[in-house]
Amino acid sequence: MSVARVTEITSSSAKSFEDAVTVGIERANKTLQNVKGAWIKDQKVIIENGKITEYRITMKVTFVLKD
Repeated sequence: MSVARVTEITSSSAKSFEDAVTVGIERANKTLQNVKGAWIKDQKVIIENGKITEYRITMKVTFVLKD
């Protein structure tokens, strides 16, 4: 039987929401071990001078704790 933990992280990208998710997962994998899934909780954009300059996501990342 395994035990998992969930942590919330925010990530951003100048390209797209998909890229923001990828950046966030890649960064989480540098710190957390056994990352198994993620749930996108929130998405928003930053707008400057009428143009989207940044895509931001907040996600909950699930990882399994070691025995």
